[in-house]
This record gives sequence, C-alpha cells and structure tokens, in this order.
Amino acid sequence: MKKLLLAVTLTLATTGLAQAAGDPVAGQQKAAVCAACHGANGVSMVPNWPNLAGQHASYLTSQTIDIRDGRRSVPEMVGIVDNLTDQDIMDISAFYARQPANLGQADPALAERGRDLYRAGDIAKGIPACTACHMPNGGGNGPAAFPALSGQHPTYTINQLQAFRDGRRHNDPNAMMRMIAEKMTDAEMEAVASYMYGLHGTNR
Repeated sequence: MKKLLLAVTLTLATTGLAQAAGDPVAGQQKAAVCAACHGANGVSMVPNWPNLAGQHASYLTSQTIDIRDGRRSVPEMVGIVDNLTDQDIMDISAFYARQPANLGQADPALAERGRDLYRAGDIAKGIPACTACHMPNGGGNGPAAFPALSGQHPTYTINQLQAFRDGRRHNDPNAMMRMIAEKMTDAEMEAVASYMYGLHGTNR
C-alpha cells in the first residue's frame, strides 16, 4: 500500500505531458479516421474498443503518444497513429474530451461486489480502493492523467486489467496498475468493471 501511495505521489509530481491545450475544432476533422472504431462522437459500438467521449484530454494524449511511440502495444492502432504529430493528438484528444460521456448501467448481480472493491478495495489482498485515483464517481483526475472510468465498456476494462496483470500492458506510471491487477481474480475484475460502467463521472 505504501508503494502505491508513493507511486501516486510521484505521478502527480511528474505528470507534465499533455498539459498543452489542443484545438477541439481542428480535432474534429482530424478524428474522422477514428470514428470507424470509436464512433463519430467517441462512443464505440463495439465493447472491445474504448469509449473516448468525455475522457480527459491529458489521458487520451499520453496514451495515444505511447501507442504511436511503441510504449503501449495496441495492434489495432498500427498505421493509424504513426504519422500523427503531438499537436494532432492533442487536438483529437481535445475534441473527444468535449463530447458527452457514455452512460452505462451496472449488472445488478455484480454491483455489490464491484462497489465494495471500487470504494474500499480489499485490505486483506492489498488491493487499494479505485477511488484514490479515479474519484468516487469514476471521473478520474485530469491533471494527473488518471483516466475517467465511468461509462466505459466492461469488456474493454476487463481486457485492460488482464493486460496489466499479465504484463502485456506496462505503460502505467511506476507499475501502479500492474501491482493492483496482479492481485485480482477474473471475477473481481468483472465485478468492478461492471460497477464502473454504471458510474456517472460528472466532474470531467
């Protein structure tokens, strides 16, 4: 737990990437190529692909740059972002950040366990509460580039948690998410992903 708190502190202190402002008007035109997978307004019709609408521009920018520069492997994005400049990415991110976030509904059968994990974590297993970085309503933390999770497809969230656990995704600052995900079962990931899907992150 102490390691996680230190990692959060270091991230808050060092996050400078993606703070420059993008142009959402320019970003709308540049985002045309993204619509096939992520929807015209950033809400994907395919649960394997993330919703981008309402996401923090800082997070979208940092992740897209990581994908472009090879620090995060997303095979579906190969060739799509290769030629985007930092400014292109900031503009596209600014456009999606302005779009209304998706609204989901948690599975009632999973809601209680998901709520407990999200709000309180699991002390016995060393799993911290998700609220520490992603806020009680799932709205995330823009200045720290911690993503909003509310309304995100559970399938996508589960895939990312499993990728962190398995080491296939490793661009999390100070291995924060890897330390958490390696302690979670598939059932726990499913529960918390469903709960987050039903949150409404109104502070974005």
